[in-house]
Amino acid sequence: MIDFKKIKGFLLDLDGVLYIIDKPIEGAQETLKKLKEKYPVRFITNTTTKPRKVVYEKLIKMGFDVKEEEIFSALEATKQFLKERDAGAFLILTDLALEDMKDIKREPVEYVVIGDARDNFTYENMNKAFRYLMDGAELLAAAKNKYFRDKDGKLSLDCGAYITGLEFATGKKAKLIGKPNKDFFLLAVKSMGLKPEEVAVIGDDIEADVKGAMDAGLKGILVKTGKFTPQDLEKGIKPDLIIENINQILEYID
Repeated sequence: MIDFKKIKGFLLDLDGVLYIIDKPIEGAQETLKKLKEKYPVRFITNTTTKPRKVVYEKLIKMGFDVKEEEIFSALEATKQFLKERDAGAFLILTDLALEDMKDIKREPVEYVVIGDARDNFTYENMNKAFRYLMDGAELLAAAKNKYFRDKDGKLSLDCGAYITGLEFATGKKAKLIGKPNKDFFLLAVKSMGLKPEEVAVIGDDIEADVKGAMDAGLKGILVKTGKFTPQDLEKGIKPDLIIENINQILEYID
């Protein structure tokens, strides 16, 4: 259980928590407004198919009170990682994400970067990645999610399987940038000027969101929307709190 008197800020996952695909959770806009009246809030997403600006514009279009700088995305963090090192990279991403990474060096290839590339997960691209890794490049996982809730309402394969395949083939371990990387959570916490134990994460992924947050010293709250399935509760992970949807959090903070 969580002592909400000690909570001073929230990190919110996006898809599956505030909205599902392109449809907002009913009442989520008002809930977010009330949350932000009492607490600083940051938004964390492992979405690697689109740039942070596109994510921001989507949220605004759906009526959410969000500032672009409040969004911490795995794709943005990956871009910053490469820029700080002035590193060249071979990127397997969507065309939209590749456009956002156009100022990243391509040569020499020091890192192979994998995100949710959708149709760009071709044999040609994966084999190029394999060869770069065998030649000495390091593997960088923008995210490593297993699956996501797709437009047809069913679960679809995410980039984690492709990263694991490259790890298996090359014997190399990927460096993870997004959730559940501890540093990703702590970066968002630091931006609020808070301590990890003063922040609660609300997410629909019991592993990447909830366990990742708890391992970093934050409180983990699981919502039963988005990619949540009853089988998640059989994985040996005990969230600090389980709620039906984002709106129920108001019962604990009012």
